[in-house]
Amino acid sequence: MQTIDALAHQLSSYLEPAQINLVRRAYLYAEQAHDGQKRRSGDPYITHPLAVAVILSGMHMDHQSLMAAMLHDVIEDTGIAKVALGDQFGDTVADLVDGVSKLTQIEFESQAEKQAENFQKMTLAMSRDIRVILVKLADRLHNMRTLGVMPPEKKRRIARETLEIYAPIAHRLGMNDMRIEFENRGFSAMHPLRAKRLKAALQSARGNRKELVDQINQSLQLRLESEHINALVIGREKHLYSIYTKMRSKKKSFKEIMDVYAFRIIVDSVDTCYRTLGAIHNLYKPIISEFKDYIAIPKTNGYQSLHTVLVGMHGVPIEVQIRTKEMDEMANSGIAAHWLYKANDNPNASHLRARQWVQGLLEMQQRAGDSLEFIENVKIDLFPDEVYVFTPKGRIVELPSGATPVDFAYAVHTDIGNACVACRINDRLAPLSQPLQSGQKVTIITASSAQPNPSWLNFVTSGKARSAIRHFLKHQRHHESIDLGRRLLTRSLADRGIDLQNLDKDERKALLKECGVNSLESLFEDVGLGKRLPHAVANLVQSENSKANSQSPLMIESSDGMMISFARCCRPIPGDPILGHISAGKGLVVHHDTCRNIAELRENPEKISIVNWSPDVKGEFPVDIRVEVESGRGIIANLATRITEQNANIEQIQVHERDAHNSVINLTIDVSGRVHLANIIKRLKSLRSVIRISRHRN
Repeated sequence: MQTIDALAHQLSSYLEPAQINLVRRAYLYAEQAHDGQKRRSGDPYITHPLAVAVILSGMHMDHQSLMAAMLHDVIEDTGIAKVALGDQFGDTVADLVDGVSKLTQIEFESQAEKQAENFQKMTLAMSRDIRVILVKLADRLHNMRTLGVMPPEKKRRIARETLEIYAPIAHRLGMNDMRIEFENRGFSAMHPLRAKRLKAALQSARGNRKELVDQINQSLQLRLESEHINALVIGREKHLYSIYTKMRSKKKSFKEIMDVYAFRIIVDSVDTCYRTLGAIHNLYKPIISEFKDYIAIPKTNGYQSLHTVLVGMHGVPIEVQIRTKEMDEMANSGIAAHWLYKANDNPNASHLRARQWVQGLLEMQQRAGDSLEFIENVKIDLFPDEVYVFTPKGRIVELPSGATPVDFAYAVHTDIGNACVACRINDRLAPLSQPLQSGQKVTIITASSAQPNPSWLNFVTSGKARSAIRHFLKHQRHHESIDLGRRLLTRSLADRGIDLQNLDKDERKALLKECGVNSLESLFEDVGLGKRLPHAVANLVQSENSKANSQSPLMIESSDGMMISFARCCRPIPGDPILGHISAGKGLVVHHDTCRNIAELRENPEKISIVNWSPDVKGEFPVDIRVEVESGRGIIANLATRITEQNANIEQIQVHERDAHNSVINLTIDVSGRVHLANIIKRLKSLRSVIRISRHRN
């Protein structure tokens, strides 16, 4: 069993004696605090904090991180307060310990909510000091190593959390060795039988492959020696969880995955990396589409390497990674490679990337509706595959695989995402939903009046875009529902001869109490969302001056907005006689006066809202038209030309052949009102092949 003396000896290779003494002091304090406590294995509890510190010492972490490791369960498990730790070891160590401690005092509705809240708290601590996550990862690693003594259900829960959150975080911080151990141990705990069988198959395959691996290794070595390149060639083993996920996601058999031979070549400089690439491409033919240069464009987590796939002897695929010794250390240890934490020094590139990532988490957290939504967005962002695209000025932006121009816009800046209306990919106009590919140049076109479209949530892939869109829509919906509710209630009260502004304090108080809400804003929001009918609320206001007036109409000023929508069944446009009704959760739905779908509502006048078009109404409104034509070449092109000449957009076209001579074309077009529609119909009627045009509505 590890001892504090053995750890102190290990630390003497890179820490000052005074710093080692502080670590020893933290150990003795924790030992006393945990006195009498046992782990489930029966070992004294102090063995766990010591083991966590040993893991961090292997990363050459600083003395404050090691002290925090020793003390990381003290606040949570012994009743010693953060203030007491601060007095003993300084505020920095106390903050680190507090960041790692779980939220123990709060009762959560579910395990998922507890996990989400804990991660949310840890994110805040990480934003102040990135070392929090490194202590937490080391803590989780030792817990995974000692998982065997746990009951099966708890074992599976911890393993799932490790695979979903902690392994991706280790990957995101470039800590590959830790990620692999997390994944293999998590896989064995989640699926013990599958892991056992896969392990046996891997050992059996290893024996059959040995001869061919040696041959390929030898031929690579000989070629590099002939080019006077000093290199270390290592056969690379795929780990269990990686084989399992590839079998599942790519639907490949174990044999297909094991047919690929993987090697790593470690050299002394970046220049030699590219020389090595040329040498092995001369030895075996490369598969061009499989080449990736992560040296010129590093991965988000700082990973650098050249990747290539060659076709070897007997057509065997050979995967090769070429990198320098420093890149190899960075790939295995990531942010913890040669950790020398000094707050005032300039941090290296991997630390900057890590801090940027944490800053992004913080932004997401501020916008998320609750902790579960936040953790859902984080899981999306921890997905490891990336695409690399360029801004018009040549800056590289990293995005998750499958990202679209909308994800790119939000990655550049939230305001650009919110104002995005169109995009150019490699200087050509493209749909906002088109998945991006590495190497493309993306230009976002914005408009000051634009706002996010709810349909974007169907195709965005990054957590940042998803949380920013949801935040905007919630905010917008809240404001619009308050505004609509105020207008509807003001009008209902006015019809009873009551002015909302003139209600005295007692009358307002009585109204709010009757409705069971705390403020007028909440009442307006309920009315705007259709949770309360405006006339029913107005009836609660008793006034001596109450007298019934004829209803004054609510004015419709724009086609935009979330709380006023236009019914698809009849598609009303400015100039049409209209009626509205309040729909729960949707706000005000506007129909054409003659729409059959509101026939039943007419029997309940209290559910009907008198609405009218504002003289200054703005926007584009969809309308359906039915065009009967003589079939002929180019007829659709002619219709489209006439419609666009009148400054209208075509949203949808459907063609139905009646017989060999005639067809019916159903069009959905955007118009500004009845006059605009009349002009379009007039232009279409002048086409010789058009027989009849009518507006289609329910």
